[in-house]
Amino acid sequence: MDRHKVKRQRLDRICEGIRPPIVNGPMPARPLVALLDGRDCTVEMPILKDVATVAFCDAQSTQEIHEKVLNEAVGALMYHTITLSRQDLEKFKALRVIVRIGSGYDNVDIKSAAELGIAVCNIPSSSVEETADSTLCHILNLYRRVTWLHQAMREGNRASSMEQIREVAGGAVRIRGETLGIIGLGRVGQAVALRAKPFGFNVIFYDPYLPDGVERSLGLQRIGTLQDLLMHSDCITLHCSLNEHNHHLINDFTIKQMRHGCFLVNTARGGLVDEKALAQALKEGRIRGTALDVHESEPFSFAQGPLKDAPNVICTPHTAWYSEQASIESREDAAKEIRRAITGHIPDTLRNCVNKEYLLLAAQWPSIDPAAVHPELNGAVAYRHYIIQCDDANDICRKKRCVPSAYWHRSPRHLAFSCRSLPCMLKTRGDGIVPCNILQEGCRETKAYEMTPMP
Repeated sequence: MDRHKVKRQRLDRICEGIRPPIVNGPMPARPLVALLDGRDCTVEMPILKDVATVAFCDAQSTQEIHEKVLNEAVGALMYHTITLSRQDLEKFKALRVIVRIGSGYDNVDIKSAAELGIAVCNIPSSSVEETADSTLCHILNLYRRVTWLHQAMREGNRASSMEQIREVAGGAVRIRGETLGIIGLGRVGQAVALRAKPFGFNVIFYDPYLPDGVERSLGLQRIGTLQDLLMHSDCITLHCSLNEHNHHLINDFTIKQMRHGCFLVNTARGGLVDEKALAQALKEGRIRGTALDVHESEPFSFAQGPLKDAPNVICTPHTAWYSEQASIESREDAAKEIRRAITGHIPDTLRNCVNKEYLLLAAQWPSIDPAAVHPELNGAVAYRHYIIQCDDANDICRKKRCVPSAYWHRSPRHLAFSCRSLPCMLKTRGDGIVPCNILQEGCRETKAYEMTPMP
């Protein structure tokens, strides 16, 4: 069989299943990074200005995003106010990485992103303290009824007699000895537990994904089932991520399993709670009071939601995470993650890639033998299929399957190939680009071959 045909088939097998946009191709000389749902880039600019062009869109949907961003952006920064479904992701022609400025990423279809070769990252640690503090604020508010007392004062109720005090402050509860049930003992859940114990709460939690022994290190009591936690808690607080398995975790059925007259706090994700069932439980007194920072429909409006007529409700506009310090830190961390994606290898250099598992299962990954592709390549072979034109009968590629050991030049005409058994590889400049003259001249260990695009 013709040896050129064999090499072509071999390269086809390596590249089989690869589809644009690829995860690990060389980045453009000056990649475009876009802030999708914001307009302030003053924090991100100093971190990215030497490696990328930064733009903002201030969009609430992909329909509002400029065509240039859809066609050219390789990186995207986003808050929680925009949603990216598969249909939205397919509009981006060059996107490689999305960084969610915050911990939750339920507003991005991470599996579809992986199938399209897009890594999705989050910033899980920047607002842990703020969210935990806000959660405890809500819990204390429900127990001590501060919001309702303030509202009574604003309405002119002076509460000058014991009867008036009982009327205004009715429902206030002593905290010591109460049982706080935490669903999801991640970073925020642990921070809430540590803050609640000094107030006298007996803290229990349910988290089927947490390794055994963590409860001992924190001095907490682990509950084996969600039903048992609901039955034994005087106040329940949610700190789990939202996924297809726990949507409406708090619904009419689980509410009926709760201790009668308990409190409910949610600073995690609005989709965890069925607000219609919650409103009915509040009206019937099965739940004594609730504090919600997140809602099924955001931005939240009392006038349009099912909670508009429900009693004993505290709502805040998804701001439990916010402080000036946390906002700046999360934006800095997000910009650094984008920088790692641009200058490094996706997803290996990313610290918080939440869809790495899906990326490795996607079509472009399993068809490539990781041991065969030199680390310097960073996926460049996946850009296009090429025929290797070997004119020298004694060429080194006859000895063993050859693998790329250098990047494409910005005007790709030549690519260096060498045998993996050789100790010497063609050295690259600091920016990872092999100068054309080196490729054309070749060297003793590595020879450059002209690439002919496949028809």
